[in-house]
Amino acid sequence: MSAKERRAREAFGNRLREIRLDAGLTGRQLADATGFHFTKVSRVEHGGQSLSDADIRAWASACGADAQIPDLITQMRTVDTAYREWRRHTRTGLRRLQDSAASLYERTRLLRAHEHWVVPGLLQTAAYSQAIMTDWARTHDLPDDAEPANQVRMDRQRVLREGDHRFVFLLAEQALYSRVPSAEAMIEQLDHLSTTMDLPRVSLGIIPATAGLGAHTQTAFWIFDDVLVRVETLTAGLDITRAEEIELYVAAFERMRDAAAFGRNAIALIAKARHEFAQQSATS
Repeated sequence: MSAKERRAREAFGNRLREIRLDAGLTGRQLADATGFHFTKVSRVEHGGQSLSDADIRAWASACGADAQIPDLITQMRTVDTAYREWRRHTRTGLRRLQDSAASLYERTRLLRAHEHWVVPGLLQTAAYSQAIMTDWARTHDLPDDAEPANQVRMDRQRVLREGDHRFVFLLAEQALYSRVPSAEAMIEQLDHLSTTMDLPRVSLGIIPATAGLGAHTQTAFWIFDDVLVRVETLTAGLDITRAEEIELYVAAFERMRDAAAFGRNAIALIAKARHEFAQQSATS
């Protein structure tokens, strides 16, 4: 937890403590009124534990502070969602960003990832990844360290083969056709996807473009165990830790998994895309 996040949690805990004290309640009295364990009250007030929306409502209602509930929920959601502005977070280059994620991947036991436009980094070839890194650095006017950053990403792929990890990747069919950076590179990338499907800890599904509305989302996201969801936008990344929100992402992921093609059906969709790029390569 960063110092900034810790301060935000402590500030929220102090606010809840003031609400309790204004109501003339001890921590144990509040626990009795809400059904919380008495130690939970202390942990929350010291910034050591989050509250669900229902918990916040119970806390405020027990203290006669119902009018503050909407603002308290908004503040808690802000605390629980870490906002990482790319321009600031990567001002020293992309390698630092890649290095910072290493421990997260190492400690995650179940990683579920959905990408709707590009192949996920853990499944990228070196050429594909290099092109993505270079374009990202250019877009955000970052220091030109795409090559060493790319090497860090390639090294990280060992988690697919080592340790006690499991991976489920769901790719929208469009990700097979987004050309990065050339037809020849895409042929290599698609062949690599097919090979990766043989890894015992990896499950790869392709969501057909013709699948219904419930099989698609408006954004890509990665679920690390059941404790963190990462969402990336053009300008920033979001780290979501609220249990209620994580449950929504898990539910969306499961709907997409039900619609995805696996095994031979997935290979057929990859082969179809490969044939398209092979034709492009032959005529270029």
